[in-house]
Parts: sequence; C-alpha cells; structure tokens
Amino acid sequence: MTQRVAFVSGAGRGIGRAIALAIADGGYAVAVGDMREPESRETIALIEKAGGKAIFVPLDVANSASVLAAVARTTAELGPIDVLVNNAGWDELKPFIQTDEAFWQKVIDINYFGTLRMIHAVLPGMTERKWGRIISISSDAARVGSSFEAVYSGAKGAVISFTKTLAREVARKSVTANCVCPGPTRTPGFESVIDPTNAKLLESMVKGVPLGRLGEPEDIGAAVAFLASERAGYITGQTLSVSGGLTMA
Repeated sequence: MTQRVAFVSGAGRGIGRAIALAIADGGYAVAVGDMREPESRETIALIEKAGGKAIFVPLDVANSASVLAAVARTTAELGPIDVLVNNAGWDELKPFIQTDEAFWQKVIDINYFGTLRMIHAVLPGMTERKWGRIISISSDAARVGSSFEAVYSGAKGAVISFTKTLAREVARKSVTANCVCPGPTRTPGFESVIDPTNAKLLESMVKGVPLGRLGEPEDIGAAVAFLASERAGYITGQTLSVSGGLTMA
C-alpha cells in the first residue's frame, strides 16, 4: 500500500504543529497548510528530522481559490488526501455587544466556512476511494460556552452539528468524521489573549481542571492521530473533549 496522505490546516504552530507531528509519526505524509510560511517550515523540519515526509502548502481557508489550489498541490506532490484535519481557526476575545457584522463574518468565515471549504474539496476523492478520515477541531467553548467568545462558540458549535450529519452521509463510503474539542491549552494563540506571566489567573484556570494542569498541544495531537488511524475505523460522528476533565460528556 502506498503511503497515506494527511492534510493539516493551520499546522505552522501550536496545536496544528503537534497534530502534524503526531500524524507523521503514524506513518503519514503530511501537507502543512498555513498562511505562516516560516513557522510551517519549522514544522516540516521537525517532521523530517524524525524521519517523516512533509511539504508546505500555502493556505487561506477563508479563500475558496486558495483551498482548491492547496488541495491540488498536495495531490500533485504527495497523492490523494486520505486524512483531513481542520485545525485553522481565529478569534478575538470581546463582549458580543462590542462586536459588529464584519467581526461576525470573519469569525464564521474562518472557523465554520473554512471547514466546509476544505471538506467540500477533499470529500469526493475520499468517497470515490472508499476510505477517509475527517477530524475537525472544534472547542469546548462550543459545548459549554465561553465568556467573550460568543460568535466563536457559535461557529465551533456549527462545526460539531455539521460533522454529525456529514458522518451519517458518508458512513457507507467508509469515511469517518469526528470532532476534537481542546480545553485550555498552552499555545501561542492562548498566550496572545491570556498573559502567561499572570500567575494568579493561570492558577485559577488550573484549579478548574480535574487533572490539575493546562493542556499541551501534544495532548490534542495524540487524540487526533488516533482518530486518523486505521484503528479508529469504527468511530464516527463523535465529539471528543481533550480537556483534563474540565468538560465531561
């Protein structure tokens, strides 16, 4: 069997990088899709150092032409996409009453429509070959709410609902679709909105987590890598929180 191919959006840093590394460790060739080329090159170097294979693919999930070009380039250089991880996302913390339609559009366009664009581009090939794994990164904000993230929470909730229906539609084609919801996780994005030097704030966040620590990107990567594997072929339509017990189904 030829090497399977995985596409990870937003894989230049943070959770996306950890996912790309974990999937590559499972034997997949990985397309690192991101707008940040320097960081993406670092991800690729780490994969190659570990003996894996990866390429950089410029990607803006808010642009349909960019998505189609990224999928075409990946297919040409690595082969058909067997695993799609929708990780690219964006948000700014602000009360809903202080947001406007331009903000709503940007949040929804990246976090929800971006997921739709990527899936729409790769799903026909998966169903034709009768094998595929789709893992979309949602958020525990979608499951329990999160102050100052109303629009983001709504968009991520839409990803969960969409994924459940998609899983039903494509199950007979041996394509699975699942969501992973990270809890508070130490990433560059997290540190851009939460001051990492604020010990009191971090302590209060840790106290809320039953396992007693914040998440690390590698925690999310391990969960996604399992759902992308051959072993997860009987799991579909599920939403998995990776949050140290902060959220329990």
